[in-house]
Amino acid sequence: MKADRSINLNRRGLIGGALALIATPGIVHAAADKARRNISSFRTHDWRDHFDRIGNGIIIADTTSRMLQHWTVDGEMRIYPTSVPLTEDLTRRGYTEVVEKRENPGWGPTASMRERDPTLPAYVEGGDPRNPLGTRALYLSWQYYRIHGTQDTRKIGRRSSSGCIGLYNRQIEEVYERAPVGTQVKLI
Repeated sequence: MKADRSINLNRRGLIGGALALIATPGIVHAAADKARRNISSFRTHDWRDHFDRIGNGIIIADTTSRMLQHWTVDGEMRIYPTSVPLTEDLTRRGYTEVVEKRENPGWGPTASMRERDPTLPAYVEGGDPRNPLGTRALYLSWQYYRIHGTQDTRKIGRRSSSGCIGLYNRQIEEVYERAPVGTQVKLI
């Protein structure tokens, strides 16, 4: 009886192995696919590699791994998936800070945005579902650059913005509450 059981387990192993081999070409094909999907592998950073002190808090937005790390004054850190700028030309990197915070911010496209897409409205009120800034926005010291929410959750994990860093609305609301004006920011 034991011999029969052993043979049975080996048959199961053989069948499982054969099924794995059949699935392997699909896995290999998916790994070779150059198209970027709406996923990201987060690479965490240590704030001390970028700043001398934690101050009012720190935000590091990594445009390669499409994630944002936020440290509060007491050192608590949280990670959030983000959307990032569409192209390298629209991507600004370096040090800045939060200079203003707005709930339900209104949005008006820049002249270069309207040049790229003349169908954009001149202005969209805060709270309007067409407003790309979502429910909250952190205004940075760089003109036109924001960390904000988004109504279109398909954008998170993708290159989809005209320069800003986008988060899910519920997550920007959390960051908004935890990040005071003066929070240090670095985009890498």
